[in-house]
Amino acid sequence: MSNVVSIQNAEHYTWGAKCDGWFLLKEENMHVIQERMPAGTAEKRHYHKRSRQFFYVLRGELTIEVAREALRMREGEGLEIAPGAVHQARNNSNKDAEFFVVSCPPSHDDRMNLE
Repeated sequence: MSNVVSIQNAEHYTWGAKCDGWFLLKEENMHVIQERMPAGTAEKRHYHKRSRQFFYVLRGELTIEVAREALRMREGEGLEIAPGAVHQARNNSNKDAEFFVVSCPPSHDDRMNLE
């Protein structure tokens, strides 16, 4: 049976400094997560051994540092992160950033923090 999913009914979790995540799809081979990062927040620099990720900005802007290069993404822009690529997402703006993160396979048990 199919169900319509949104942040209103999806499994929610918090991470970092007041950041939110909602599992829009939580399957064994793939996760689709909508995340919200308040202004001035950042995740820890890390990489994934197996997971390939795709970030897509819905609202605001998001800076992702990949291999020490800062790439700024605005609404409607996305970025692929290959397995093994050291990266860090940051919200350097003064507004919330909302974005999708698609991970295949799921990245939560595949994360290697560097900080």
